[in-house]
Amino acid sequence: MQQWLAPYHNVAYDQPLSERAIPAVHDFQRDLMFLLHDVARLIRVDADKRARAHGMTRAQWGILIWLERRPGLSQKELSEILEVEPITVARLIDRLEARGMVERRPDPKDRRIWRLHLCPPAYPVLREIDRQRELMRTHVTDGLDAKTIDTMTEALLTMKMTLTQYPYSPRRFAPAEVQAREVA
Repeated sequence: MQQWLAPYHNVAYDQPLSERAIPAVHDFQRDLMFLLHDVARLIRVDADKRARAHGMTRAQWGILIWLERRPGLSQKELSEILEVEPITVARLIDRLEARGMVERRPDPKDRRIWRLHLCPPAYPVLREIDRQRELMRTHVTDGLDAKTIDTMTEALLTMKMTLTQYPYSPRRFAPAEVQAREVA
């Protein structure tokens, strides 16, 4: 016997669609939230493949991009930007450091903090990342005119700003971070 369940636990199955208080999402192909999620997922999968083809990971590419934009970030700051645990960033930096692309420098004011800086071998990789990003952008926007792309960009920026300013947002950015992320 399942008396612990609320009396309406099977309402979605027991009631015809027309009688439901909240209609089920029935057109996944045109649902904005599903589309945003699916497009983002497909872009990540494509970026993963491109990074792997160059012997790296998308996360490593992301670190190089952020360090080019904001040299001297700490591992903790970078982990917050990337929304991963500090230990994850530390391991990724270990790999990039072993390849001579990144170096840790002690913070002059706090010896517990490591500041991250790019090394010369990172710059050709960053140029290739830029080339790959342009290829991805061209592929993703194939068949869209410039006006549509501009409209989409503005709409996405508005959504992003709305979400980052929402008082109960799980991740709120300082104004400088929002601006930096908009460049991403």
